Amino acid sequence: MLARIKRHPRLKWAIIVILSLITLFFLFFGSIYFGLWGKIPSSKELTELQQNKATQVLASNGKLIGKFYVFDRQPIDFEQFPEHLIEALIATEDARFYEHDGIDNRSLLRVFFKSILLQDESAGGGSTITLQLAKNIYGRRDFGMFGIVINKMQEAVIAKRLENIYSKDEIIELYFNTVPFSDNTYGIESASLKFFNKHTSELSLEESAVLVGMLKASHYYNPRIFPERSRLRRDVVLMQMARNNYLSMEEAEDLKLTPLILDYKSYSHDKGIAPYFREQVRKDVSKVLDTLKNKDGEKYNIYRDGLIVHTTLNYDMQQLAEEAMLEHMSELQLEHEKSYGNYAPWIRNKKILNDAIKKSGRYQSLQKEGLSESKILKKLEQKHPTELFSYEGMETKNVSTIDSISHYLKFLNSGLLAVNPENGGVQAWVGGVDFRFFKYDHVAQSKRQVGSTFKPIVYTAALENGIDPCSYFSVREVTYEDGWTPSNSSSEGDDPNMNYNLKAALSNSMNTIAVKVLMETGIGNVVEQAHNMGIESDLPEVPSIALGTASLNLSELTSAYTSYVNKGHYSKPYYITKIEDGNGNLLAEFKPEVSPNKAFSEETRKIMINMMQATVNEGTATRLRYKYGLKNDIAGKTGTTQNNKDGWFVGITPELVCVTWVGADDHRIGFRNTGIGQGANSALPIFAKLMQKMNADPGFNNITNARFEPLSADLAEMMQCPPQERDNFFERLFSGKSKDQKRNKDEKKKKGFFKRLFGKKENDN
Repeated sequence: MLARIKRHPRLKWAIIVILSLITLFFLFFGSIYFGLWGKIPSSKELTELQQNKATQVLASNGKLIGKFYVFDRQPIDFEQFPEHLIEALIATEDARFYEHDGIDNRSLLRVFFKSILLQDESAGGGSTITLQLAKNIYGRRDFGMFGIVINKMQEAVIAKRLENIYSKDEIIELYFNTVPFSDNTYGIESASLKFFNKHTSELSLEESAVLVGMLKASHYYNPRIFPERSRLRRDVVLMQMARNNYLSMEEAEDLKLTPLILDYKSYSHDKGIAPYFREQVRKDVSKVLDTLKNKDGEKYNIYRDGLIVHTTLNYDMQQLAEEAMLEHMSELQLEHEKSYGNYAPWIRNKKILNDAIKKSGRYQSLQKEGLSESKILKKLEQKHPTELFSYEGMETKNVSTIDSISHYLKFLNSGLLAVNPENGGVQAWVGGVDFRFFKYDHVAQSKRQVGSTFKPIVYTAALENGIDPCSYFSVREVTYEDGWTPSNSSSEGDDPNMNYNLKAALSNSMNTIAVKVLMETGIGNVVEQAHNMGIESDLPEVPSIALGTASLNLSELTSAYTSYVNKGHYSKPYYITKIEDGNGNLLAEFKPEVSPNKAFSEETRKIMINMMQATVNEGTATRLRYKYGLKNDIAGKTGTTQNNKDGWFVGITPELVCVTWVGADDHRIGFRNTGIGQGANSALPIFAKLMQKMNADPGFNNITNARFEPLSADLAEMMQCPPQERDNFFERLFSGKSKDQKRNKDEKKKKGFFKRLFGKKENDN
């Protein structure tokens, strides 16, 4: 043999070259194996794989409403994978998966020679499921012209170690929990929920084929963006399943006729259901986690540790609330802009626009860079393509930053909070019209004047302090010590000689009488009553408080109104019930906060409900009946603030308290007129539309069919008095003798109607 080699020099050199190549290969491989090109994880490290996991936020029924994550990943167990999903993966990605030990040697040699000798980076074809798993877990680095070879060999070492540690089923489980899908989604469970709104275990065969088909090129085959490409790729997967005997050809051909139908749900922080609510949950959970440590003594990470946050949110009601808000606000916005025409303050009032410009993040960023105001404004005037919010759909226009700021100044915004009055559990939370463009949360962050929604607190205090519900007060305007003269919105038609009882005055929201009731009750008593009902903000002790000049947030006002249907005990809105780790171990638990003390007597509570029912049946909120056709038992109160800046409505049913607010983010921009801006027109319709939608859904029958307890015979008799009464001739002749001016001389009124009726103190039950 040696003699033959000596006689043939070419053979000799051929052998030398081959041996040299083999030696180089092993040296090269050894340099990779021993970490000269970067550390390869050891077998021990591979047994302790810990992937970042998304924290899940669940509604009260366990339905997923959102996630917090760096990578959108929700690991699940092998048992939750449908058999057809596994078959689709193997048939498409690695037909010999159960036959090799992590590396398909024939394919690997092909990749090596094509990649090195031919420099064909697209050669591919040698990747097994285990090799792909190694890539999914550890990614790839740039090593220049030999990058693909180095990365492939590193993955080969990792794949061999994975096969030695894990069973084939465990490798499938790891693979499906780490593989990237379209739209920044990781893992089959997250992809299944995002694209089909169902758990992996519920996927149909053709849906599984869509997701597996996406793995070849996640963006190119994104079914949301490229549905036809995705469908064709799905069909390829189905045919691969047939070729590998997982399906018959007839079954595959039938399935190819199935249309591709998505039920896409976004779980990004600023899209999807309840984004304002989820952001508040994120803030609160982060604070809680700062006080907790895991078994390793480290703080939990909301973005990486796969926690489970349980909330009180009613998923279905939240959806309906968002729909109701958008339906109404899109109509109201048009009405609002039309009313101003060419005299819109967001265009004509330069101070409002300039202030908004200076508050913008872009202005402040440029200011920190040291630019002068003139240079900043010049930059802000430069036009560029910008996506702008519109109720008709997002639109991209070539506008400047200043144009964009002016665009957003014109929009009205909204807030809605609906709670279970018994325990304060939040059922629906709408913080604004669109979280992507309006980050400010009008439930958690905003404080606005509450207008006439404060009046029930005034009347509650009046009843508690002995004023009879059949007491009459004159509608006549009065000037108080500070020179302030409150008037009614319908003052032109008011008869100054007419007197109204408390029920008529409240249901028709008469400002002049509300202030008189406040003054007779005592401002201090009214403020104390408000605090007893859960109002925590400081309240100005001035006559105008009767008309709601105090600024409160939506949560406070909602809390106060729960006392009317919770036997006098107010409930603080709460929304997180518990936090668990990924294994279901309890980390923190939260209980409802219900005041142990009654804010008022049971008699007062029943009378106030009756008076607020009159607001709906015959007062300022009657459009709930005649326009929206609601026949539910509803009590309520409308509210409108000075210069039509804020519109409010509080809707009360025996099982739900819902408060809605509408206004512009800039306090200086109000509605053009009361017809548009009054709470009955601006805020009430959101509640009305929500109730209409709930009435159409039998799932809400426990709320929509609930009925208020009727007044007892004694209370009903006590309130049997005409709603109004006119001054007699002498009282009209000597106007100083009107009803409300004589009342403090009436000893019977001083004693208090509860004491007269029941012979005991007003606060007794």
